[in-house]
Amino acid sequence: MSGTSLDGVDGVLARFAEGGALQVLAHAARPFDPAFKAELLALNTPGPDELHRAALAANGLARRYAQVVQDLLQAAGLRPDEIVAMGAHGQTVRHRPGEFDGTGYTIQLFQPSLLAELSGIAVVADFRSRDVAAGGQGAPLAPAFHRGVFARTDREVAVLNVGGIANLTLLPPAGPVLGFDCGPGNVLMDLWCERHLGQPYDAGGRWAASGRVAAALLTLLRAEPWLTLPPPKSTGRDLFHANWLQERLDALPALAAEDVQATLCEFTAACCAEHLRRHAPATAELVVCGGGAYNEHLLSRLAALLPGCRVVTSGERGLPPLQVEAAAFAWLARERMEGRPGNLPEVTGAAGPRLLGGVYAP
Repeated sequence: MSGTSLDGVDGVLARFAEGGALQVLAHAARPFDPAFKAELLALNTPGPDELHRAALAANGLARRYAQVVQDLLQAAGLRPDEIVAMGAHGQTVRHRPGEFDGTGYTIQLFQPSLLAELSGIAVVADFRSRDVAAGGQGAPLAPAFHRGVFARTDREVAVLNVGGIANLTLLPPAGPVLGFDCGPGNVLMDLWCERHLGQPYDAGGRWAASGRVAAALLTLLRAEPWLTLPPPKSTGRDLFHANWLQERLDALPALAAEDVQATLCEFTAACCAEHLRRHAPATAELVVCGGGAYNEHLLSRLAALLPGCRVVTSGERGLPPLQVEAAAFAWLARERMEGRPGNLPEVTGAAGPRLLGGVYAP
């Protein structure tokens, strides 16, 4: 898995028992080098010679995935022919479901054929486009996996994945699972941290904790109309990007950089809390995963904004935060190989259950 945070590739090697129980045999991660990360970021917006650059970036991503696969096999002491299949997400650079012509599109840069050649393992890829073709958002796709790992029969649980974008999965003790993007995750915080500190992210949220929330800026951020849309909904860097933030900063007197960071962290927390209060007010436990689970200041703000809800990381529930999304795509690959639909129509808005992904034989 490589997500909208653009920090690198996370991979897991997973074994699923007959009843669906998950055992992670190995985890590996490789960061993107600065030049490759910059190219992926640039491809999120229109630019010169896009088709050529996107094709080369897709090849480069497949090679980086292959390196992570090799790391996993070595760590677990397994051969490629012992692996049933690999679920590989690719890198989202545009996500506009339902727009323009009524269908829209979602684009994940990737070259699954090259990954199959390099790894010797069957690759399942292109998970989102079939759901979009069926009228869905193509996202989020992890809620069905979250249900199997984190749902409880005695309480209402929500899962918050904080990658570049934040998404919620709502897991009642009984009844349908719901899930949707709820706003920015790390994308704006990382952008601001890179610009002012030259660091890819705010470690532990310590820089945000050193500032004060600027109420006027927070009001402008929260006025984004997308935030009031009902589910199903999804978003990405197409909406929450540098120019979006700068337009709101330009409407106010200059603010200290650390106060902007504090406000961006508060914005991420507030978006989650507001959506949770609106759609699942009885939630007793919020399980946080993704890179944002290591932002201690963000976790403290979530706890403060949700006083009746216990905030924990997925690691406290048996699956470390950086393994959850990769494990979800391993699960989606298994569903595809066994001929089962991978989407939840009540989550994505698709016309019905669909097989997700194409299979590229080794």
